This record gives sequence, C-alpha cells and structure tokens, in this order.
Amino acid sequence: MSRLTGVGVSPGQASGPVARVAETVPEPASTPAPADPAAEAARIQPAAQAVSDRLFERASRVTGDAKTLLETTAAMAIDPALISEAEQLVTSRSLPAARAVHEAAAKFTEALRAAGGYMAERVRDVQDVRDRIVAELLGLTPPGVPDLTEPCVLVARDLAPADTADLDTSLVLGLVTEEGGPTSHTAILARSLGIPAVVGVRGLLELSPVMAISLDGDTGLIEASSVPLPVRASERSTATSWQGEGATADGHRIKVLANVGAAVDARTAASAGAEGVGLFRTEFCFLAADREPDVSAQRSAYAAVLAPFADKPVIVRTLDAGADKPLPFLAMGAEPNPALGVRGLRISQENPDLLERQLEAVAAAASDSGADVSVMAPMVSTAEEAAWFVERAKAAGIDRAGVMIEVPAAALTAREVLREVDFVSLGTNDLAQYLFAADRMAGALAELNDPWQPALLRLIAEVGRAGAELGKPVGVCGEAAADPLLAGVLVGLGVTSLSMGATAIPAVGSALGEHPLQTYQETAREVLEAASARKAREIARARLRP
Repeated sequence: MSRLTGVGVSPGQASGPVARVAETVPEPASTPAPADPAAEAARIQPAAQAVSDRLFERASRVTGDAKTLLETTAAMAIDPALISEAEQLVTSRSLPAARAVHEAAAKFTEALRAAGGYMAERVRDVQDVRDRIVAELLGLTPPGVPDLTEPCVLVARDLAPADTADLDTSLVLGLVTEEGGPTSHTAILARSLGIPAVVGVRGLLELSPVMAISLDGDTGLIEASSVPLPVRASERSTATSWQGEGATADGHRIKVLANVGAAVDARTAASAGAEGVGLFRTEFCFLAADREPDVSAQRSAYAAVLAPFADKPVIVRTLDAGADKPLPFLAMGAEPNPALGVRGLRISQENPDLLERQLEAVAAAASDSGADVSVMAPMVSTAEEAAWFVERAKAAGIDRAGVMIEVPAAALTAREVLREVDFVSLGTNDLAQYLFAADRMAGALAELNDPWQPALLRLIAEVGRAGAELGKPVGVCGEAAADPLLAGVLVGLGVTSLSMGATAIPAVGSALGEHPLQTYQETAREVLEAASARKAREIARARLRP
C-alpha cells in the first residue's frame, strides 16, 4: 500500500478499482514530409468534423451544463481559424497533418496562457480538441474516460471538461488527478456532482502496479493498492434546497451570483438560478480583435451578456489586459515580468480613452438590457487608483463603481480603498497567487493556492472587517466561492455576496441556509487560528457538516 497526499477538493471517502483516463496522444513527428501537401492538408477538415460530430452526438444525450460544454467543445474542433492555420502549415512547410494541427493549436494555447486568468483556464480545452483531432488523423485511441462497466475510481493526469461532461456518476466512485488545483475544472465538477476528489497528487502516475485506490476528499489522503480493495462509495446527494435566494438559516441575506465571460455563460447561469452576476469578464470582446472594437460593437456584445439578467444586479469588470494579456492594437512592449507589470487598471491609466469608450459602451448596454449594472476595475493596488477609476465611471453615467481586491496591498489598505468606492470584490484566485508567489496554473503549487490557506483567509477577514465598519459590500468572485463548506466561512468573515461558476450555484445556495450567521462567524474565528489549510478544513467540517 502506497500513501500519497494531494489537495482534497470535494468531500467524502471512496475506494475501488482504478480506471485510468487515457493520456494525451504523443507529440506527432514533423516528418516525413507528405508527398502531396494539398492532399495531406485536405485530411484535416474531415478529421476535425469527425471529432466534432462525436462530441455533438454525446451532447444530444445530455442536458444542461453538460450539453452546453460538449457543444462548445464540438464547435472548437471545427473552428475555421484552427483548421485554416493547420492547413497552411501543411502546404507552406510540408508538415504531416497531425503535426500541423499540433503546432496550430500551440499558437492558440500560447495566446490563452498569456491572457492569464479565465482565458488561461481554456488552454486545457484547446489541448483536448487538439489531441482528439491528432488521434483521428493517426488512427489512435482518442484521450478521455474509457467505457466504464463497473464502479471505479478515475485516475488521470488531468481531466478536460469534455472528459467529464457526461460521466456516469453511478459508476464513478471518486476522482484523483496528478495535476490540477482547488479551482480547476475537476474540482468544480466533482463538488457539483457530489463525487469525492483529490487533485495535485504528485507522483500518482509513477506508482505501479495499482489495482485499486482509496481516497479521502476531506484530507487529501490517497492509498494506492496492488491488490483489490472493497468497493466503497460516499453517500451523495446532489439534490439541494436552493430556492433562488441566498440566505443563512436565520435570514441574513447573501447574494449568490455567477461568474460569466460570454452570452452562453450568462444564459447558463440564469437557468441555474443565479441572483445576478458578480463578475462579467469583458476580455472576450478584445482578445481576438486586431483593432479596438468601437463603442457600438462593444455595446452590442455586452448587451447580449446582460440580457438574461434584466432587473438583476450585474458587476462588469473593465478590461483586464496588459503585457501579460497582450492586445494586438496596444503597443505594450516586452516586460521582464508581465504578470507584475502594466496590466488591469494600469493599462487603463496609460490609455484613459480606451477605458472611457468601454465605460460608454457598458452604460449604453445597461440601458439596452435593463440590467442593474455596476462596474469594477481589476488589478487595483491603492486608494488613489480606486478613486481615479470611480471618478471616470461616474462621469460615464454609471452610478455604482467598485474595485477588485486581488493585490495584497489593496487588502491591507482595505479601509482606505473602501472609502473611495461603493463596493469591493475579492478575486481569491489572483490574490492567492500573489500572496504566495505561486502561479495558480502550476499543478506543483496547488497546495499553496488552496483557498483554505490561513494567510489568505486572514487577508479576507481584514477586508470583511473594513467593509462592515464602513457599511460597504464585500464580495468574493474567485472560485473559493464555489466550495459550499468554505462559502459559510467566507460569510463568517464578513463577505456579503458570493459569485461562482454556474454549476456550483445550487449547492452553495443550499449550503448557506444550513446554519445561522452566528455559527458561521464562530467557525470563521476558529478557522483563522488554524496553522494549515488542512487544519482549517477540519475545523470547518467539524462545525458545519450536518
């Protein structure tokens, strides 16, 4: 029996035989050169179409988020830009079709990775589509979850969204991955399905032979066995008592909101019962543009996202761009450390006209849609920066303006910042990576980016206290808000709204109603004294689990 530890991201215990998720296909060779480049290039479109057709067929058998996810992935597979780029690489460089697809996809993933944040999290989707098309071209077994015939524990390096969208939850006892972190797709999916899961288990795939695994999604402990183990499954319930209005057991209101980045996200969030939007990422309107979209184009794009939330609150984050998220129409130049360079509000301060045009478009889209729109600025470090942004937002006719708290300096000066704004929203994903100097996309650093880390919770508590003293709302729009157990602790720390991916909304909304505010406050005080993320979880679990 071998013991390993990772980050427990979905509670419960399970054990059973292992089912390995197929690894990504090997990197295709760049030789031999095709005898007929035109004919070789012509193979790419049919291969991509075959992949897309299979994904659309899977989508036809499911509903809700799973259907949307599979349809989105299917559309990515036949993206004309990807196919055209691959075809050109075959004809211009005499590359085999599989290699051309691999290199074409690399250009897309590099751009997404450079964009950071939400966009960087789509890298796994593009790689998944790439590998499926390459496998089709080479006649290989495509990556993904094997056909399951008995209850098992799924083991993988990582899981792409399409791998898990239509999982048979009656056969999946638990999920264990070597990579990924607390805010990864795997973590979010496992929590929404009630499946125990542990991620970031370094060395997992080097163990051999492994016939069965026992996992504890609460502690992150993994026991790998070379002999069979009894099949054991946690009791699950994905049913919730969510009625569409977030509140503690004693009626203290906590808005349960959604994070969105496109119109399809907004529609999905509305159908999941979101009370509004706590984070509308506007980068989708800019990242693929060769020139700045004009006010009219922005207005139309924003209105499509706002439309499902007429008469409901929506917080629009202004453009989060910069040297780490390059835009073709902005000459940013190279920076030695772009993640710490001119980005977020800093780029707006250097290009105030760009911000003013975006604010004009947001105000117009709010009028078009009937949504109750506020705006907030990203990457704010000081009260002076906050005041600068609020002045411009209100000059554009937007009555309510706030800022993101994702830089430790802003958290430590929360009182000064809050005096200048109408609200703040904690971006816990970025706040954690800046606090711990740990790239949130690095699987090896998943434990440092665990939102249960006491240092991070103490910063959140500081902001919560400042908000309570000044009577200003304090939201959380990082994926920390998607953990039903942590959600109660955040409320106890003074958080007044929680914004998350759509799949987590019912579970979080339901969990909030299980205890009164005083219980959450008492739990939060105990959690703040914890010496580790694991101990913090244990305290909360003991106090808040039914």
